[in-house]
Amino acid sequence: MQEELRLSSWLPTTRKEVKIRGWEELDVILFSGDAYVDHPSFGPAVIGRILESLGLKVAIVPQPSVTDNLQDFTKLGVPSLFFGVTGGCMDPMVSNYTASKKRRDKDAYTPNGDIGFRPDYATTVYSNILKEKFPDTPILIGGIEASLRRVTHYDYWSDKLMPTILESSKADMLVYGMGEQPLREVVRLLQKGVPFSSLKTIEQTAVLIDKDESIPKNSNWEDVEIESHETCLKDKKKFASNFKIIEQESNKLKARRIFQKVGNKTLMINPPYPTMTEKEIDASFDLPYTRLPHPKYNKRGPIPAFEMIKTSINIHRGCFGGCSFCTISAHQGKFIASRSKESILREVDKVANMPDFKGYLSDIGGPSANMYQMKGKVQSICDKCVAPSCISPVICSNLDTSHKPLTELYQAVDKHPKVKKSFIGSGIRHDMLVPEFNKNADAKELDDYTEEVMTKHVSGRLKVAPEHTSDPVLKLMRKPSFSYFHKFKERFDKINIKKGLNLQLIPYFISNHPACEVEDMANLAAETKDMGFQLEQVQGFTPTPMTVATVIYYSGYHPYTLKPTKTPKTKKEKDEQHRFFFWYKKENKDWIRKTLNKLNRKDLLNVLLPVDDKWRKNKKAKPAKHTFDDAIPFNQRKNKAKFKPKKKRR
Repeated sequence: MQEELRLSSWLPTTRKEVKIRGWEELDVILFSGDAYVDHPSFGPAVIGRILESLGLKVAIVPQPSVTDNLQDFTKLGVPSLFFGVTGGCMDPMVSNYTASKKRRDKDAYTPNGDIGFRPDYATTVYSNILKEKFPDTPILIGGIEASLRRVTHYDYWSDKLMPTILESSKADMLVYGMGEQPLREVVRLLQKGVPFSSLKTIEQTAVLIDKDESIPKNSNWEDVEIESHETCLKDKKKFASNFKIIEQESNKLKARRIFQKVGNKTLMINPPYPTMTEKEIDASFDLPYTRLPHPKYNKRGPIPAFEMIKTSINIHRGCFGGCSFCTISAHQGKFIASRSKESILREVDKVANMPDFKGYLSDIGGPSANMYQMKGKVQSICDKCVAPSCISPVICSNLDTSHKPLTELYQAVDKHPKVKKSFIGSGIRHDMLVPEFNKNADAKELDDYTEEVMTKHVSGRLKVAPEHTSDPVLKLMRKPSFSYFHKFKERFDKINIKKGLNLQLIPYFISNHPACEVEDMANLAAETKDMGFQLEQVQGFTPTPMTVATVIYYSGYHPYTLKPTKTPKTKKEKDEQHRFFFWYKKENKDWIRKTLNKLNRKDLLNVLLPVDDKWRKNKKAKPAKHTFDDAIPFNQRKNKAKFKPKKKRR
């Protein structure tokens, strides 16, 4: 009886667990590429709990085996409403492969980090199996893989253009973005008796319409048609031109409905729902999660992704940065949906009272840690906006960038009697803390926030992401000048000395990004060395669907200007750019000398590898201690056409 009570706290995953709940049949069965962790940071759990809250009988089949007799797909029978399918919290190809297309040796969303439990293109694989076994049962796909592959897209791992995932998966409907709102409407209509096949005009969904079907009408929506999949296959420039429309419509409050011909069918992508209100997002986070992995994994080992976030608190969704290489706004949107302070504190209390809580919260954050409660001052201006970023090339004058609510939230969290310290593990937009860039904000508020973070929410290191030093690259990335990182470092150093903190500033950078040349990387290496940084763990650009940078990578054109834009694509080009991060390594020094001499950049060579008698006598001199760690891209930096020594810099 005790075991049954314990198991019934999770959504059922087996026939036995279904019986424990006293159910004879199920309304919805979910299939996921991740292990089942009943936590609000794991999308499949959120969807399962939402459906449960609507009175449905829901079960989840995590990481079903696709290499045996496929019994995982039939063991729970046929749901009365539909199958739900997701590849997991990451695109399976990102989860399975590195930027160099090598198989990863760990899967963060599987017990013990084991690999082999998630197939490539998992959503398509699962959906095809279900459609073959249960052709009459509707399939609804969602999650990051489906969301970012909802339209013709470039797939880096197969190096080809692929159609909407609705075509390859044979699914009946796709929910893009954060799925709570469209899912509620789907269920509402099904419970009213509307057939699944008639659900064509729900916001934030996409469907394929056969050539003999009429286009559903909606007098509230304007329509726009983009170039067909077949045209995109023939013309890379036209493929690039599609993306401007897709990105703008995805981030508008009053978007148009998008149509695209795919063979003899038509893809119809309905406009997104408005940004979730505080009440709506609170309702999603306040569901009865156990916040733990399912007990079935107890003997298999820890799940790395869960271990990383089990004492973290997500305070908002969305990001208005619009970085060209990032998929956050494509999935979560550019407008911020913030939870109420009360909802956050309730979750803090729940975490603090868990048996193994040691007093430390690993993160109070979101996609970008310091965007909580930020929105437009005049809503009517936001209603008309088509800009993909609210802070590039400059911060919008209509954006409220006050950090005061966030500072007050941190202080409220730290008042909990069981919380010894709360950390900020999410990336902080350092540029928004520089008054010269964030002219909308009160400079004192920015300093108060920075000091609050540095004195109370960092453990030795503050991680920020300039990403690059080249102005042309940063402009394409939708990042501000690197000069603002210099200014942030000045403020950081001032507080560090004032408070006697001895903190390290850890900047992250990215190589091989569109518009980046070898000379840009040499400038990056020289300028960061001049600032006292020695970079170690950094990241190469990985093309993922639904980003400006990936469109450029494949097509060679910038989707907004349609001007040719060069991108490093060969292994040789990528390796050479990446090597400049590690100028201090012995094996790279001769190559760097030859390369910079060839480029006639002796000024950079003199900064990176100054020649003196001591060096000539001892080529085995040890490099300085590393000060760079755990690279994950996030923010910005400035390039100078010619590197200038520190004393000449403004």
